[in-house]
Parts: sequence; C-alpha cells; structure tokens
Amino acid sequence: MERIIKAAVDRGASDLHIKAGDVFRARIHGKLVPLTKQALTPEQTRTIALHLMSNEDDKARLDKLTDYDCSWAAPGVGRFRVNILKQRSSFMVVMRVIPFEVPTFAKLRLPPALARVAEAERGMVLVTGVTGSGKSSTMAAMVHYINEHENRHILTLENPIEFLHTDLQSSITQREIGSDTQDFKMGLRAALRQDPDVVMIGEMRDAETIDTAIKAAETGHLLISTLHTPDAQSTILRIMAMFPPEEQEVVRIRLSETLTSIVSQRLLPRADGKGRAVAAEILIVTPAVRDMIADGKRIGEIRDYIAEGRDQYGMQTFDQHLQDLVQADEVTFEVAMAAATNPSDFELKMRMFSRRAPSSAPAPAAAPAAASGGLTGLSGAGDFDFMGQ
Repeated sequence: MERIIKAAVDRGASDLHIKAGDVFRARIHGKLVPLTKQALTPEQTRTIALHLMSNEDDKARLDKLTDYDCSWAAPGVGRFRVNILKQRSSFMVVMRVIPFEVPTFAKLRLPPALARVAEAERGMVLVTGVTGSGKSSTMAAMVHYINEHENRHILTLENPIEFLHTDLQSSITQREIGSDTQDFKMGLRAALRQDPDVVMIGEMRDAETIDTAIKAAETGHLLISTLHTPDAQSTILRIMAMFPPEEQEVVRIRLSETLTSIVSQRLLPRADGKGRAVAAEILIVTPAVRDMIADGKRIGEIRDYIAEGRDQYGMQTFDQHLQDLVQADEVTFEVAMAAATNPSDFELKMRMFSRRAPSSAPAPAAAPAAASGGLTGLSGAGDFDFMGQ
C-alpha cells in the first residue's frame, strides 16, 4: 500500500481514493486517474483503514463508524489528512497529501497583498473557496508569515492538524479536534482564555462557531478561518444567512466592525500542463466597505469597489487576476474565461487591451510511469499492477 501511495505522491497527487470494489485512484493535476489495475476487496479496504488509524479505541469500534477523520504519516512516503467513510456498507478512504514543508506566499505564487492581510493586528481574515482550492495551504502560509515576522502567540484548532509549524519569532500552539480538545466550539471558547494573539480555525461550520469567532475578533485577536464560498461578496451573504432572520441585522453590523479581509481562491490547470495556478480575489475591508456591509443594501457594490481599489489598496477581483495569469502565459484564455465571474465582460476587456488572443491549451505532459509493485501486508491481498500512465 505504501509503495502505491508513494508512487502517487511522486507523480504530484493531491488526493488518493481507496474504495472497495474499485482500483486505487489519485487526483493528479485536478484529474482523478487510476493507479492500479486490480480492484480492492472490502476486507482489503477495511485493513487499510485500520492501518491508517492510530487511536486504538477508535480501531476497536471501526465497524460502527460511518465518518472518521485522522492524520497519518510514514517516513519516505508523506503526511496525509485521512477521511474514512462507509459507502454501500463497505469502507472507502480518501487521503489528502500534506507537504512536509510549510508553504510560503512565494512558493504558492500568491499575490503580494497577502502579506498585508497577514500583518493585521486584529479582526477576522477569511480564506474561502470550494473544496480542494488550496485554502489550508494559504492559511498555513499566513501563519508561517506571522511566525517569521511577528512576536505573537498563534493558536490553531484543526481537524486534523495538517502542516506542522515550528516556533520562529512567534510561539505556535497547535490543537487537534478530538485528541487535544473536544470540538471547534469548545476549543475556540477555551482559546480566548489561553492568551493568543492569533487564532486559526480550520473551518467555521455553524452559526455558533461564527458567533464565537466574531467575539474573538471583537476582543482584539486576529482570527483566521475558512468558508466554502466562491467569492468575497457571497461570503458576507452566507455568514448572515447562517443566522435566524431576527439576528441578521446585528450580525451584519458586528461583521462590518470586525472583518479585515476576505481571500477567495480557485485552482486552474496551468497552460504548460504542469500543475495548477491559483487565481485569487482579495477584499481589503476599508471604511467604505464597512459602510457597505453595515448598510446591507449596498453589499452588491462590493465587487465593483474591489476592482476600483486595486492600485490604492492592493485589492483585486477574480477577473483582474485571471487577466494577469493569461498575460503571463500561466493559464490559457479559454481556461480563464471559463473560470471568470463575468465571462463576457472578461472577454471584452481581454480583447480591448489586446492582452492575448484565444488559443488552444497544450496537451498535458505525460506523467512518468509508476513503478510496479505488490500490495503487501493485507489480508488476502494479491499483486496489484500499476497503470502504466
């Protein structure tokens, strides 16, 4: 199993799918591709699930579990965020690859404005995007930047812990949900009594967690977290929608006073076929934006304000960043237009400024062939041949 996983990581996989009745699959440059030819049996998948779990109590009740999160690491293979689930009464495992090295803004090729976002003394910074858009990496890069440049206490609440930070200029406390604290709500409430300067929450999942997060920002902390929203404008609307109607006006005013910035991102296939590029929308909350949020009826003006504030504040819309990526030959015109918030307007602006004419995307480079090997150490496991692609 570990040889197959290592082969996937060497080919640049971001996720691995292990399911009874199916072959090993890996998401490589955004596409889910098969790694082996022989399908796994339910017993083999169950054995793999047990192998990835470290808590003996949880192992003992594996057959009663329906959803389970943990982390797993193996020397020479990598570190992974693991989700074990039941489907059709048998097990499936999804593994997210976590690099050993903590990412930086430069390595992720994020806009320079992210440094300004991370330098905020207090308030709430939200990183948003769909699943698999690189939110965890961006948050880790923010924490690393603060760790390098500030003397602060940074406390993280994660499920599970992903990137492992070492203390540099700052002191970092990393707590894992389930083993170090009961849940996000309890961990966040306790965090406010643990003298943090910066609190990072893996995800804000409900109104209660958001309410506590806003309280943390109101009491002078810098709060960094994520939401599954596509852009800055929809993030504000989603937060308000999570509360009952009678509370939304108060929440909107509190949000206008505490929100510092929103970074929304999408991953796009690179023009050269080698990996993916980040397209980011950045909202810096200025006094004018606070007024728009507090008003409620003016939230629809935020996107245009972002576009107009690029030079002065370092903000940018998705479409502005997509234009930059096309101009730099990092993504093709067709890919950028498909990802644009306003495709027709994007196309018009690209043609007006003659930045680049449409061109077809080059074929992705062929991935190196994975080494063949067996799936060893599993009950009833036969030989598994790798797909030669």
